[in-house]
Amino acid sequence: MKLKKLYSSREVAQLTGLTARQLQWWEQRKLFIATVPSHKTDAGGHTERRYTPIELLELMVLADLRRKGFTVQRIRKLLQVLKSRFKTRLYDAIEGGGPVTLFIDGENIYARNDAGDLFNLLDDAAQPLLMLGEDIKLRQLIARERPARRRAKGTAVSDKRGASQP
Repeated sequence: MKLKKLYSSREVAQLTGLTARQLQWWEQRKLFIATVPSHKTDAGGHTERRYTPIELLELMVLADLRRKGFTVQRIRKLLQVLKSRFKTRLYDAIEGGGPVTLFIDGENIYARNDAGDLFNLLDDAAQPLLMLGEDIKLRQLIARERPARRRAKGTAVSDKRGASQP
């Protein structure tokens, strides 16, 4: 992935697997707002939203959570808890870059602070968890680019006009 100053909503959609419509819907509901929002042009059209590299990484994580079945409500709660309880944004909590590090077990998202305390962000983020046993499988939450879709050999792909191309 080539780093740029700003990414269009089309580029973000391609890299994350989210659709442009999802990004628009998230912005309308103030779940995730682009640095440069869409605005009306003099010609009567609209400009594309633009996202920073940090926002792109956050959207990669959120898209991965959506693919894993996390609802928009749970994602909203995650972002709110990080902001209100831990005074950080998602970017600073992924890959161990900030005051907390995020982990996932498939159903829940956990934050571990610098003191080693673990919190369930979607249940009770104010109460540290008491961890017993070794069988709890947590995986660190990281930003990953959506893998490119592979097409089967010999299949034709339609272009924007509907014409078939190999």
